[in-house]
Amino acid sequence: MAKLERLDKVLANMGYGSRKDVKSFIKAGLVSVNGKIILDNSFKVDPNNDMIQFKDGVVNYRKYVYLMMNKPQGLVSSTDDPFSRTVIDLLPEEYLIYKPFPAGRLDKDTEGLLLLTNDGQLAHQLLSPKKGVDKTYYVEVEGYVDESYIVAFKEGVVLDDGYKCLPAQLEIIQPDLISKVYLTIQEGKFHQVKRMFQSFDMRVVYLKRISMGPLKLDESLASGEFRELTEEELSLLKS
Repeated sequence: MAKLERLDKVLANMGYGSRKDVKSFIKAGLVSVNGKIILDNSFKVDPNNDMIQFKDGVVNYRKYVYLMMNKPQGLVSSTDDPFSRTVIDLLPEEYLIYKPFPAGRLDKDTEGLLLLTNDGQLAHQLLSPKKGVDKTYYVEVEGYVDESYIVAFKEGVVLDDGYKCLPAQLEIIQPDLISKVYLTIQEGKFHQVKRMFQSFDMRVVYLKRISMGPLKLDESLASGEFRELTEEELSLLKS
């Protein structure tokens, strides 16, 4: 059975104005449902099947949006910041009406995969430590990373505040003066990847998240670009 919702609530949730604004629009005869002007703001509609029109435009109802972004350096992973531009500033108005937020944060100077959504339940599933969702990073770090570090990370690195991290998987790509590695963790402590290497007196010089659970960064996305998740990607995230 279709779930019916109040007309004013649907329009307000879609970003057409506050509930007060929307009620005024409805009373002014600016809204129709299935070709009939509705003057009652409490009128119940099936937003997925009824044709709702505001002025001369059709309201394309969607409850959730799911966006993959290749986050650039220099932006804050937040919906608002008094001092810096945020990842939300990269989105056009058509997505802002859904009030998306970053599902998990990346440091200001960290690049890579960032999921933006207004689906709080999915965000919780991805971020809850109890769910054990893998987050993989490509890391460039000052210092020679040899095989002994694989064991150390697997045993759990102790951070500067005494916290012992969960076991992490380290894969060495190239040991050198600037070593290149992949690091997979299941937590999201403040500056965790940088602090894990700091425990070995090493400094991270470049950091990029390349995957989060089953979701992998689309390498065709240039820095700062984004796209909607495919049905397959969304299905994998929700499974």
